[in-house]
Amino acid sequence: MTGREGGKKKPLKAPKKEGKELDEEDMKFKQQQKEQQKKMDEMKAKAAGKGPLATGGIKKSGKK
Repeated sequence: MTGREGGKKKPLKAPKKEGKELDEEDMKFKQQQKEQQKKMDEMKAKAAGKGPLATGGIKKSGKK
């Protein structure tokens, strides 16, 4: 018996997917996503200087 006989067999590699062609709709969609990401980054940078937003809630003291 060799060491490779028992246990799981190694799965075969899947063939590589070919790059699909992008039409105008896909290009517009990708451009729109990039613009939204830029806006989000700008808003995050703007909000970073302000105080914490989601740190509220019930604070428990150490005493019981």
